[in-house]
Amino acid sequence: MILVSKKFDTKKIHSGYEPKDFGYSATVPIFQSVAFDLGNTERADKIVQSELPGAFMYSRVSNPTVDIFEKRINDLDGGVGAVAVASGMAAITYAVLNVAEGGGRIIAPLDIYGASLDEFRTLLPKYNINFDFVENINDFDKIQELISFDTKAIYVESVSNPITNIADISRLAELAHKNKIPLIVDNTFPTPYLFNPIKFGADIVVYSSTKGISGHGNVVSGIVVDGGNFEWTKEKFPQFFEPELVLEKEGRKDSSFVGVFGKRAFNERLRTKYLRLMGAVLNPFAAYLGLLGLETLSERVSKEVLTALKIAQYLESNEHVEKIFHSGLLNTSQSKLVEKYYPNGIGTVFSFKLGGTVENTRKLLNSVKLFTYLPNVGDNRSLIVNPSGTTHREVPENERKKQNISDNLIRLSIGLENADDLIQDLEQAIEQAFKE
Repeated sequence: MILVSKKFDTKKIHSGYEPKDFGYSATVPIFQSVAFDLGNTERADKIVQSELPGAFMYSRVSNPTVDIFEKRINDLDGGVGAVAVASGMAAITYAVLNVAEGGGRIIAPLDIYGASLDEFRTLLPKYNINFDFVENINDFDKIQELISFDTKAIYVESVSNPITNIADISRLAELAHKNKIPLIVDNTFPTPYLFNPIKFGADIVVYSSTKGISGHGNVVSGIVVDGGNFEWTKEKFPQFFEPELVLEKEGRKDSSFVGVFGKRAFNERLRTKYLRLMGAVLNPFAAYLGLLGLETLSERVSKEVLTALKIAQYLESNEHVEKIFHSGLLNTSQSKLVEKYYPNGIGTVFSFKLGGTVENTRKLLNSVKLFTYLPNVGDNRSLIVNPSGTTHREVPENERKKQNISDNLIRLSIGLENADDLIQDLEQAIEQAFKE
């Protein structure tokens, strides 16, 4: 691929794709094929040994359309490689398993997406991967106190769901690296356009590309990006140093992932041992839809960020709204972190607490006309949901309250509609909610 530019808006359209290699098609073709002709035994040997870049064998491992989606996101994030998978939860699961395989502990905040928290609390411990949770991910003394000999990583959301707390990524990366563990960042809310965690020291970045990256609400997908800067050690992460049959070759002395791939060990191991064997594969058409959404990412998000701020400012003045959870308003203790990491905005999602009773909240949800009541975010259309009854229903009530996720909390995901129309819709819905 000829590097056409280092600018985000150019890379999001051209990166990872060379038209002359695909019949000069101006847009990325959909390779809806299960497998690819190996040609001859000599070529086949090179493909199975990962020695022939740009060659493909079986779409459960790699596919031309998916490959371009991976390369484009990786280029935007500044990593050494990326693996696209069938959902955001698959991305999170594979990243954690690849780091903590065989058992260990991971430090994570409580104020994260409900399904992530549910997996961390109830499922992964059955695989001997346990989590130490903190209420404030920026409490560095507490995190240092929790780190032990079997701690394998720190996991954070760059902007938390749904309260929009900001993680101090550079400080967390410094702390993680001091203790020789990687920092994993879920960067779904900001997308690569608003924030690049790798530039601030993160080692692994995960996305639900279902959300803002795709933007149109038509495809479920996820992706893991490997920063390539973490030094894996044999003592703490032996899985990266084990000899692998799939990598063995005559004359090759070290057939481990570190030995063969070096800085790309995490990425290649995730593809070979988790995507290939566990099979949460992103299909080519889904990758194509992700690429289409990516082409308008900055234009969409720029408008949505401004609209979200305008709506948040309106809600601040509404007598029935008790509190706004939008760090981008710069009226919280996190304003310096926002200024440091998010000069173009924190994203398109925020929450607010409605006054009154739960019944008032239910009436509001049932009265909106432009907002769609569903538990997704990052769509072109504006969305509304009550996290305690949907996205965070798995979280115990006492813990939800600690994280400000009350039954009166409403989360908004702002789309591309006119800002004034959205405000009018909320205004009439709030009026209906409190009408006697």
